[in-house]
Amino acid sequence: MDIADFRAGLRAWFTTHDLTPPPAAPADVGAHVAQLSRVRRELWDAGWMRYGWPESVGGLGGPAVLRAILGEEVAARDLADSGFFTLVEILVPTMIDYAPPELAAELVPKLLSGAEQWCQGFSEPGSGSDLASLSTRAVPQEDSWIVNGQKVWTSLAQYSQRCVLLTRTAPGHGGITAFLVDLDTPGITIRPLRTMDGAEEFCEVFYDDVVVPSSRMLGQPGDGWRVATDILPYERSTCFWHRSSFLFSRLDRLVGEAEEPDAGAIGSAYLSLYTARARCRETVRRFDTGGKLGPETSVDKILLQTAEQELFDSARDLIPGAVELDDESPWRQEYLYSRAATIYGGTAEIQRNIVARRLLDLGKEQ
Repeated sequence: MDIADFRAGLRAWFTTHDLTPPPAAPADVGAHVAQLSRVRRELWDAGWMRYGWPESVGGLGGPAVLRAILGEEVAARDLADSGFFTLVEILVPTMIDYAPPELAAELVPKLLSGAEQWCQGFSEPGSGSDLASLSTRAVPQEDSWIVNGQKVWTSLAQYSQRCVLLTRTAPGHGGITAFLVDLDTPGITIRPLRTMDGAEEFCEVFYDDVVVPSSRMLGQPGDGWRVATDILPYERSTCFWHRSSFLFSRLDRLVGEAEEPDAGAIGSAYLSLYTARARCRETVRRFDTGGKLGPETSVDKILLQTAEQELFDSARDLIPGAVELDDESPWRQEYLYSRAATIYGGTAEIQRNIVARRLLDLGKEQ
């Protein structure tokens, strides 16, 4: 489908299908997950959620940029949490590239249609940005693997049916293996974590002698590091495009709600967002035309996280009390969440190291 026709048709569809979220507290993660499922289901049933995905997993084909446009329109209308909505951009490509075809064909439509929610189990208490140091272990036993260990910062685990899990099966980068694990398997304990914005989005997940069938391995033993690195093009293209759309919607809200708009502050926030958006547009274009994405996307991450924090700093300054005094204000929850923008998805320090070493050739750390 032509991009312009897709956007025009989607916008026309939204005018006749009201997906406005019901009232919910900003920190009510359960309500946001329920709304996410509703939005996915409606978009799937109408066909929009299927564009940009291959027919082998229930899609309708077409370029990946159609998925970026869909997420942009959803974010601009505030129909679903933009971070939650974009999780499919990480999980579905992993299934398409690494899962047995029959497994992907069976399960991916359940995720895209909102029938299920999934999560990814990557980070550990002692292994965040240094993912290669993970220690959750999987040991072979006949036609299964026995998993023991702990994950943390697992988004939406308490609402999820399945988890893309990275485990240690041998030493080094080549000793990481990925599985798709059913979270109702005996031996799995999920404990939500409450963050400073009052939300329980993240969880710690414990695996105690969890039996995972060999048929649930993603790729081959030792492919886990490839699984993790192959996620990068999707996370840094369509996902970032969705996030930048969300941030522009918040800039529009700020202009409307600020009692005495400061042209300098708003102009600075706009320029930061526009720079990140322009960079992201080029990345999406390259990705959509088959270009290979690599360490240069760390620049995208730095620009976007900087713009996000500057935007919400401006909201704090221009709407007095909305962040500090009003517990029910969406500005408060979103401001507090923005503090993590320089941490999640790779810390700012890691991104700058990548730029310095791999793009500017400034040498290795001594």
